[in-house]
Amino acid sequence: MRNIKLSKLWDTLHSSYWFVPTLMAIASVGLAVTMLRIDRAGNYGVIKEWGWIYSGGPDGARALLSTVAGSLITVTGTAFSITIVALQLAASNFGPRLLRNFMQDTGNQLVLGTFISTFVYCLLVLRTIHGEDYDIFVPQLSVTVGMVLAFISICVLIYFIDHASTIIQASHVIKSASDELDRAIERLFPQGIGYSINDNEIITEIPANFEEEAYPIKATRNGYLQGIDDDELMQIACQHNLIVKILTRPGKFVVKGSNLVKISPGERINHKLTKKINDAFLLDKERTEQQDVEFPINQLVEIALRAISPGINDPFTAIRCIDRLSAGLSNFAQRDIPSPYRYDKNNNLRVIAEPVTFAGLTDAAFNQIRQYSTKDVAVTIRLLEAIACIATFTQNPKRREALRRHADMILQGSLEAVSCKPDCKDIQSQYNIAVQALMQN
Repeated sequence: MRNIKLSKLWDTLHSSYWFVPTLMAIASVGLAVTMLRIDRAGNYGVIKEWGWIYSGGPDGARALLSTVAGSLITVTGTAFSITIVALQLAASNFGPRLLRNFMQDTGNQLVLGTFISTFVYCLLVLRTIHGEDYDIFVPQLSVTVGMVLAFISICVLIYFIDHASTIIQASHVIKSASDELDRAIERLFPQGIGYSINDNEIITEIPANFEEEAYPIKATRNGYLQGIDDDELMQIACQHNLIVKILTRPGKFVVKGSNLVKISPGERINHKLTKKINDAFLLDKERTEQQDVEFPINQLVEIALRAISPGINDPFTAIRCIDRLSAGLSNFAQRDIPSPYRYDKNNNLRVIAEPVTFAGLTDAAFNQIRQYSTKDVAVTIRLLEAIACIATFTQNPKRREALRRHADMILQGSLEAVSCKPDCKDIQSQYNIAVQALMQN
């Protein structure tokens, strides 16, 4: 399993607009140094025979590089302004939690990096050009590479204009959140903390006096739980011969002073151990999908709720979100949820995790949409269609029971809110289809 802290560091860098442009700017410095060394050596070989190398004088080289550098810094400012406008539109139309998806867009980062690195390259080459009679130096190959970078920047600008208009479209935003959900499911299920043993292979039961003897360890700071360092927590439990019961899970907000875990035996607690256990829990100011599979579901739900709000009244976007939620839950329904009981290599119970449940994810996906769309017949019918679709991917009785509960609530709420009898008949008909799908073997 990847180290959670390194994974968090990479996630932070990937979600920033400075990391990729900085790397590209550093690369442009190395490129400039390399090209200038070749120019000073004067050994162009077959490159000069091609006839594409710059052959003008120092004044022309200065004018060329100055034009490229000046133009690109202007284009960079314009591109950055367009990016900020796109972020503002995303925040207002889809919700501020979707901003992170835009910040992670590699295309925007590469565009800004290309403009900045070309500007830096031109400046570095420009300062080496000398036109005095006693010391004339025109880095012909370096100037040629600068022209090539300028051409690449033009191509990137064309791409950026198309890309900036695409990423703010509802279909693109919804697909992006859906892809995050699929990746989170692939990454987290199954996921182990130590060795998970099937229910029929349980070797060590929870001690009967665990709750009486367990000692709570309190959180030392506030924040959303982004992830748990599973390997570190297992190592601590094995090293100190402990049973650790986790009282929260990624995605939940942790209040300073609240109980984070319970450990047994409690007499082994000290300040150092408390700090080590707190360090295994990664808290920050916002939620991420790193270990929180519910977060991308909430993003899709937020888009749907904004779409069906009276101010926007866009049920088609909400239906698209429901389609993506049904696809994600269908994927999740086919997977086994790891046992919350984690064992060491000697089959000793060490960690009791706080599991994610199918019922909990269906609540997160359907509750708010159902509550806000009771009068919207099209959205209500699509919710029932989604339940019928998900039912075909699971034979688990408990999961089907959770789906049936939502179907019943959807029917009850809509029939109370919708006054048109033909609409009620359509809803009842789709409910019957969903129930039939849930009853099939």
